Amino acid sequence: MSFLGYDVILAPMAGVTDVALRALCREQGADICFTEMVSAKGLSFANEKTRHLLALAPGEDKVAVQLFGHEPEVMASQAAWIEQEMGESLAYLDINMGCPARKIVSKGDGSALMKTPDLAAAIVGAVKGAVQHPVTVKFRRGWGPDEETAPQFARQMEAAGADGVTVHGRFALQMYHGSADWDCIRRVKEAVQVPVCGNGDVRSGADAVAMRQRTGCDAMMIARGAEGNPWVFSQVKAALAGNPQPAPPTVAERIAMARRHAQLLQQREGRNIVRMRKHAMWYVAGLPGAANARGRLNHCSSLEDFDAVFDELLEEARLHGAYGQPDACAAMGKR
Repeated sequence: MSFLGYDVILAPMAGVTDVALRALCREQGADICFTEMVSAKGLSFANEKTRHLLALAPGEDKVAVQLFGHEPEVMASQAAWIEQEMGESLAYLDINMGCPARKIVSKGDGSALMKTPDLAAAIVGAVKGAVQHPVTVKFRRGWGPDEETAPQFARQMEAAGADGVTVHGRFALQMYHGSADWDCIRRVKEAVQVPVCGNGDVRSGADAVAMRQRTGCDAMMIARGAEGNPWVFSQVKAALAGNPQPAPPTVAERIAMARRHAQLLQQREGRNIVRMRKHAMWYVAGLPGAANARGRLNHCSSLEDFDAVFDELLEEARLHGAYGQPDACAAMGKR
């Protein structure tokens, strides 16, 4: 089981897979992490905000990068620029053909490319011809309900030169509602010779084992299951290896990880770490006092602000006798 040498991968997520989360997920066993997805058009304008997304964390050796766009020439030129700039730090390039967000698909990017497979193939061919690193494609089951096109689409991407494909088992119009159809991943696996990475609804070690058994996928990509839960990677790696899974984190360990995440962000971005708000919400979900803490977290902007709320949550856990207890939410994979 291997996808370009990697078994368990942190998916690219806009506004989520920052340098801090990547560092914590690698510590917990992720084989490779994606940066946040990057706009090829933004890079072509030499947009510093866009280029900042490609910055590595201290000590980070390799990352994968996902590009989105719909113009073959622009995608190819910016893929070549990324390869030149990142050098040995680049593991491989992925082309986003799966993002269902309205602001992405309205421009013909992301999962909208599943409706124009010839253009999608032209993009893959152009990027593949412009770089030396492997090029993969991430897409969904299809555009709308009862329109599963993933197996055929995968064959077209393979024919265009893709070195591997990642399949999310939902239709684009589903967004993130309902359940991912893992049987679709199996059908894609049966349709192509290149390695296939499965994506969708892996939130625990048991989920990972079930996906592998049901789909035969070569690797798996974890997205929302890692939000506020870097431990999912240690659980998945243990389960796939047939080893006992690590105990779920205690409340104290969960708060400690949230603090580290905030500290890493501060080291990278300075005192204003507003982007930590969403991460903090995920870390504390389900903990005693979390409902009351959400309002305060929404007004935090500095490490000191977050630490104050974390301190209150620890005290709440002590009052409930839950300080050293495993977090039930994480244990059940409900995150």
